[in-house]
Amino acid sequence: MRTEDVLAATATGLWRWDNAAGTVTLDAEAARLLELPSEPGAFRESEVRSRFHPVDWNEVYGVVNLAVAEDTLAEARLRIVDERGRVLRTVRSRSKPLPADGGADYVLVGTLQEVAEPQPGTTGAHTPITGDWRRSREAFLLDAGRALAEARSTEEVLRVAYSLSMPGFSPEGLAVFGVEGERLTIVGHHGQHAGDEGPFNDMPLETDYPAAEVVRTGRAIYLPTAEDYYARYPAAWPLARRFERHSWAFLPLIVAGRTMGAWMAGFRHPVAFSPDERSVLTTVARMLAQALARAGIAETERELSQGLQRTMMPSLVLSVPGMTVAARYVPTGGGLQVGGDWYDMIPLPNGRIALVIGDVQGHDVRAAAVMGQLRIALRAYASEGHRPDAVLSRASRFLSGLTDAHDDAEHTGARFATCLYAEADPETGTLDIARAGHPDPVVMTPDGTAVIRQTAGGLPLGIQADTDYPTTRVTLEAGETIMLCTDGLIETGGHDLATGWVRLRPILERHTDDLEKLADALVQAVHGPASHYTTGPLADRREDDVAVLLLRREGTTSLRTAPRRTALTIAQAEPERISAARQQVREMLHDWADPEQVDSAVLMISEMATNVLVHTDGDALLVAQASGEHGERRLRVEVADGSNELPHKRRPGEMASSGRGLVLMEMLADAWGVDPRGAGKSIWFELYESAEPVELVELAGVQPVPELEPEPEPDR
Repeated sequence: MRTEDVLAATATGLWRWDNAAGTVTLDAEAARLLELPSEPGAFRESEVRSRFHPVDWNEVYGVVNLAVAEDTLAEARLRIVDERGRVLRTVRSRSKPLPADGGADYVLVGTLQEVAEPQPGTTGAHTPITGDWRRSREAFLLDAGRALAEARSTEEVLRVAYSLSMPGFSPEGLAVFGVEGERLTIVGHHGQHAGDEGPFNDMPLETDYPAAEVVRTGRAIYLPTAEDYYARYPAAWPLARRFERHSWAFLPLIVAGRTMGAWMAGFRHPVAFSPDERSVLTTVARMLAQALARAGIAETERELSQGLQRTMMPSLVLSVPGMTVAARYVPTGGGLQVGGDWYDMIPLPNGRIALVIGDVQGHDVRAAAVMGQLRIALRAYASEGHRPDAVLSRASRFLSGLTDAHDDAEHTGARFATCLYAEADPETGTLDIARAGHPDPVVMTPDGTAVIRQTAGGLPLGIQADTDYPTTRVTLEAGETIMLCTDGLIETGGHDLATGWVRLRPILERHTDDLEKLADALVQAVHGPASHYTTGPLADRREDDVAVLLLRREGTTSLRTAPRRTALTIAQAEPERISAARQQVREMLHDWADPEQVDSAVLMISEMATNVLVHTDGDALLVAQASGEHGERRLRVEVADGSNELPHKRRPGEMASSGRGLVLMEMLADAWGVDPRGAGKSIWFELYESAEPVELVELAGVQPVPELEPEPEPDR
């Protein structure tokens, strides 16, 4: 009897699928099973494809690709349908993919045999063979892929792999093997006790062990029974027998064509490793390999960035008598997580301490490199004993030459940097501040009032080789804190300087004695969950680095009576600083009981400072202090100048454009006066926080300035 007759008698046909040519060759029985003319012939792939249920035809590709990868048989169950989509019969295909000329193409040779399920005439809905299980498998693979893609470290990847619950055949024990040189190592395991990995760790690759063979060959190994394990690996069987498992699967972990390890899945129950089950395991192994590779790269980058940070950032171990320091640095979220922001704390030859904070343009490796060189240069200039303005002038010249050299060598744009340099005297609490295009510092009083302390400044470092940087002196009273920060703390999240300050101010005004907690709260406000729904009016950007430095002058003071104080020099060439003076006083009096008194104080400050600039040749020094308990505080503002000429009160007419300054002060202030000094004079006023107007002499005990006869000279 001929072979064809035997096959036909058993309802088995032969087929040959040429992937490259797009043709399928069938014998008579195979053609009959596919509802084609019952005679041998070659058919177009599209013609044969129309006879299969669309879902099953798509499954064929996955099964064949798996068989090609593992060099095994491709097995599948396929539903034959008519033109209306009704299932006529189900056939089983068993075939062997053979490589064709050209490399990627193949020829599939095998058999088609009719099976008893499902019943003919039913609709083409999913059957148990291709329905619920397949849907469960697809859902499982989607969830597994998402979870593995979100894992950020090797530990997280292994934890996700251990928690996977495969549809219908979840493994009881897992192990991930890595390769170091010519030896097999254990990356992680689950389902075994601690120490069980000992015999398998540091195993030579030539060992007769399934995982070692998988790494050597790059092909998966399936062992459905203990007998299969013992027959193929008798030497390794004693090591595996004590775990009392029935089935094992060892799959290669391949990334970019390189086998980086192996994955073992052990089962307490028998598993036949059907094509569907092998397909699930192979897909998970590929995702696991990709996730481990990504985690390895990310861990290497984190280690590198952390090493750079440790090298470039000071530890702030320097002890400052009478002062407390805290700092934070948060790099940008991308790449190596290094950038151009930095802070530093430098002991000076005169016994003082220099605080430095800055930001080099850019968020890349070159910005970090420039930052490191600039930080070293600043340390060198500061250690030589130069004053703050001289330190920044030399640093600007250094950075200008450094970026010019980089620009010539690499054809890249020159870099600049903003910087704030403060020389602090721990004994007196004074800070001499020079600023190069950097945000102004913020001063917090013991009762939680936060005020932006505007300081004189110059261009960012590196823009001009020779630049002057004026110095501003700020005095910290006992319990006061000064904050130095980069623009990332203010502007991250779509904020500008104005809206960013509004976001940070409530954090600063929640007074805490712990600077470390305050530093954490500031960073959390910018990078914590709340920052994602409190974005500013600009484009939401979160890629900027953040550096913040906090310095507190220690001392005991009552929070209820602690004075608030601010001082500001208004130069003849800088009349715009009058606006800064008004703003500082408004912020200092943010909780004053009577808002109209605050408006009055701002108006009088404008009059006093403007008169100095208009009627003298010198600068105006403004000092404002609010003291006392809430509801009973006193505000005293003094404006001093170097002129010995006293102001004269006038009685201006309705059309006069000047002469009302002292009249306004007499109307608005609770007390005011003029005090001659050794060189110059000081004009002052006081306001008392009270709802009821009070007589001047009764409340202050100060004799009002006697009314003077008008003089022909202008009013000041």
